[in-house]
Amino acid sequence: MPYDRLSPHARDFLDHDEIVATLKWADENKDNQPLIAQVMQKAAENKGLDHREASLLLAGGREDALFALAGKIKEQFYGSRVVLFAPLYLSNHCVNGCVYCPYNCGNKDMPRRKLTQDEIREQVIALQDMGHKRLALEAGEHPKHNPIDYILESIETIYNVKHKNGAIRRVNVNIAATTIENYQKLKAAEIGTYILFQETYHRPTYNQIHPSGPKSDYDWQAEAMDRAMQGGIDDVGVGALFGLYDYRYEFAALLMHAEHLEAAFGVGPHTVSVPRIRKAQGVSADRWQGVDDQAFARIVACLRISAPYTGIIVSTRESEESRRKLLNVGVSQISGGSKTSVGGYGQEEAPKSGQTEQFEVSDSRTLGEVVRWLVETGHIPSFCTACYREGRVGDRFMELCKSGQIQNCCHPNALMTLQEYLLDYANTETRQAGEALIGDELANIPNEKMRALVGDHLGKIKAGSRDFRV
Repeated sequence: MPYDRLSPHARDFLDHDEIVATLKWADENKDNQPLIAQVMQKAAENKGLDHREASLLLAGGREDALFALAGKIKEQFYGSRVVLFAPLYLSNHCVNGCVYCPYNCGNKDMPRRKLTQDEIREQVIALQDMGHKRLALEAGEHPKHNPIDYILESIETIYNVKHKNGAIRRVNVNIAATTIENYQKLKAAEIGTYILFQETYHRPTYNQIHPSGPKSDYDWQAEAMDRAMQGGIDDVGVGALFGLYDYRYEFAALLMHAEHLEAAFGVGPHTVSVPRIRKAQGVSADRWQGVDDQAFARIVACLRISAPYTGIIVSTRESEESRRKLLNVGVSQISGGSKTSVGGYGQEEAPKSGQTEQFEVSDSRTLGEVVRWLVETGHIPSFCTACYREGRVGDRFMELCKSGQIQNCCHPNALMTLQEYLLDYANTETRQAGEALIGDELANIPNEKMRALVGDHLGKIKAGSRDFRV
């Protein structure tokens, strides 16, 4: 074993020497076509790849073959489904000094704001009126303004808002690294996935760009997922902010983090996020290494090949053109109609939000426009959260996914939640296009019993019932 995957200590499962050795080995073998072919064959058998094998493909795999294989693997496990969500920023008060983030405590030009529970209700109603069912809750780290009790109260508020046919069925949480006790509280609050990015896995760079605050502790951040899973949270989501350091280093380390979670807890990350550094107030992307579009697509494709069962998330940091390409090589979840400011949703709230955006949005389309785009490109926009509500999480989800049985749940539920959306929120043109897509997909369900069950549920939804799931 080149490094200790089972160790709870970040220095062991994120061994710098192993990462450097991996990149050196990948460079030495990037023209070794028999070895690359062997690794590609292993990936084609849906066995996944370890961080060394994946780094070899990132360094030397033929791009057309990489993209084709990644697309095929995504189709096998996710079909044409694309899960949709939106971020909800509760507060930008923060005590950390992260130099790449405009919320850092040293940015005196950033207006600070924290939503009240009444304002959260207003934001949730605005999101429900768009058609959203799944949110990613965001907040800066501040023990006074954003304590865990505020987060828990906000989650309860979100779940309790019922407006017309709207309901937020799942709240994923992206807040600062915390204690096992607090993760237990988040679990009791019935969150979906706990998401946290290491930002950069390169320790010297991490220390340089996190000069102050609790987040300046690399190990506390990197070991957060261990504490979350020890606290009973079944699904966790990891990620790196690509562009802060050499993307190949981040890629290898990200997979090593996933390997550690799989070895230590029997289940790897539920999702992997791949944001790229973007301009923001007081923050220029020019000082960072950056990642060009072609390299970024290779990263996503190699992630899909390496971790075929894991959801890959791309936000509105990416443009429409970029997201179109990434959907074809591995991405399975995207945000739509997103606002990255505190109180940014709804016409009344937007002026109050001031200049509180965390980063510039590259895809500014409404959720309705994103849904129409997905339908027209042959994808199934999915608002499904049934796995969380039916207990198909953690190792239970992965067991179904690895066996291929998850298709029998996710595909029908995607069709039903799309039908809900079309009836409740879509314009005439989108409804017609979406229902034609649903008709085609329903006809192609091979199992006659499942086809009849889904058809029956679709009929009930049209008659006014909601929230069916299988």
